[in-house]
Amino acid sequence: MAKTKGRKRIPSLATRSIHAGESRRKFADSLTTPIIQSSTFTFKDSKEIEDYTRKGKDHYEYGRYGNPTVTIAEKRLADLEGSEDCVVFSSGMSAITTTILSLVQSGDHIVITDDSYKKTLEFCRSYLKQFAIDCTIVSFGDYDLLDKAIRKSTRFIFSESPTNPYLNIFDLVKIKEIADRHNVLTLIDSTFATPFNQRPLEFGMDLVLQSCTKYLAGHNDILAGAVMGRTELVDQIRNLHKSMGGTIDPHCCYMLLRGLKTFPLRVARQNETALAVARFLESHPKVSKVYYPFLENHPHYAVATEQMRGGGGVVSFETKGTLRSAKNLIDSLKLCYVGPSLGGVETLITHPAMISYYDYTRKERYALGIKDTLFRLAVGIEDVEDIIDDLERGLSKI
Repeated sequence: MAKTKGRKRIPSLATRSIHAGESRRKFADSLTTPIIQSSTFTFKDSKEIEDYTRKGKDHYEYGRYGNPTVTIAEKRLADLEGSEDCVVFSSGMSAITTTILSLVQSGDHIVITDDSYKKTLEFCRSYLKQFAIDCTIVSFGDYDLLDKAIRKSTRFIFSESPTNPYLNIFDLVKIKEIADRHNVLTLIDSTFATPFNQRPLEFGMDLVLQSCTKYLAGHNDILAGAVMGRTELVDQIRNLHKSMGGTIDPHCCYMLLRGLKTFPLRVARQNETALAVARFLESHPKVSKVYYPFLENHPHYAVATEQMRGGGGVVSFETKGTLRSAKNLIDSLKLCYVGPSLGGVETLITHPAMISYYDYTRKERYALGIKDTLFRLAVGIEDVEDIIDDLERGLSKI
């Protein structure tokens, strides 16, 4: 619903998802934001150059430094997240790595939770060492251990919420208290939640990261990432972004803007569908465990329902049986596509042990909780009964 501030009515998230960041009148009177497909921008004379370089007047120079279509996407994402500024990237991982590198220098230390995305952990655990940046990985949910892990050299705390694949929920109030006590920054990857379900900046987080590839674009057809927060922090990130070169192209931003127009409708539907599917799986005799933050038996149910609007579109579950029976389930599906992503209109199911952790030994996988019978289901916007029927077909083969 829209909010009222004084006498001025603030448009709702659904309305802002369509209009935020755009001028009312656009080039050639087009309704949609034009794609400015240009790598280079020109100046009409020397005065315009000086106005740009000396006085900071708005102008575009080179595609790696900015583009009008990209600017619209950044303004809209910032509006939806409730942030002062935003910078978009060619992928979610580009957003994460560039953000991290922009905030640290040799000798610094960071703290990250062990339930973070595999590639994020890999980057922090391995590549940061090349720059003499230390990283402590703490067990998710152990706030006392996280508190003790912070040093004088700690620059920030990084976590996801919800996490992948177990959908753990970070208590944003607790993390804010810890961060304030030690005067460190907080970075939250909120991809699984989106600004529809969770707005970490309202809880005092410093930066929010999104893989726009997922729910924000929503159609499994682009790669994009974004980071949002205070202007001074985003400016730091943008400056490094210009050198790192993880630039998103304007056509991709056009697709992102198109996806954003329907993302509240899609996520609301996916919230409803995922909860219904989670309850179905919870009651199924061949399912041993279900992970969904809006199920009452989820360990973080109270926190999730306090700081989130909905549980999101991902349900993880474990079946009874063996790896062979898990393969039988996958091979029997007719509607759900087998694939590793999430957030699109098509329902996807992935088997982490075979897809994301295929290069780990079974012992290594189990140490991380990645069992042979673990599945992650990312619901689309198909009819919920059709999704359940397909899962019932697969489960019958166990």
